[in-house]
Amino acid sequence: MLTPLLEHAWASSPLRWATAVGVTMAFALAARLMRGVNTSGAVAGGVACLLLFLGAGPAAFAALAVLFLMTWLSTRLGYRRKRDLGLAEHREGRNGWQVSANLGVSGITALVYAIGGNRAWLFAALAALSEAATDTVASEIGQSRGQNAILITTWKPVPSGTDGGLTLAGTLSGAAAGLMIAVVSVAGGMISTAEFWIPAAAGILGMLFDSLLGATAQRRGWMSNEAVNLGGTIIAAALAYSMSLWLQ
Repeated sequence: MLTPLLEHAWASSPLRWATAVGVTMAFALAARLMRGVNTSGAVAGGVACLLLFLGAGPAAFAALAVLFLMTWLSTRLGYRRKRDLGLAEHREGRNGWQVSANLGVSGITALVYAIGGNRAWLFAALAALSEAATDTVASEIGQSRGQNAILITTWKPVPSGTDGGLTLAGTLSGAAAGLMIAVVSVAGGMISTAEFWIPAAAGILGMLFDSLLGATAQRRGWMSNEAVNLGGTIIAAALAYSMSLWLQ
């Protein structure tokens, strides 16, 4: 019944719909069993996964799976130290609000792409995934290395884990994670090699905006961490959308 509405979606047949649903359920279950997410996080991640799969196909799911693996590994790196500092994620994994803040924009923009067929929305979805990878990996690696950070607004040293703090190891690792999402996007045929830089650049810029919000609004108690993460993905998506239109 939804096929006429989603005329530009990858899921153009009942078989493809069934494939998307089956893969989504398996992915959500695997993420839960790996304790990357709790139950609410598995549900939220499953919704985002389904929207990405329906809209952009297996390549979009591959990008999401790579994102999950990178964040799962970086979260567990140096876990004991992060736990002692009170910075570690809960053992049960990220909850629904945290997952939605990181993946909600990519899922929604993939749905908009499926409805209208405007490729600018596909770039927005990929950039949102890239930003989520960049920001999460940068934060986790920076906290695990035990080094001081530099506050993005003043460039003064602050303890690792401070909202808005940047570390060299974290920033480089995060940028590499965002680039990996762009690589998967090219390898999956969603974008061309010449378009590689759009989600990569937008993801890194979105991460920097996330840090700026963290150093200002979050430190003052005006925004939660989830709201800051959501803001970063929105900015990344908006930048990629604009960049892709500029190239047309």
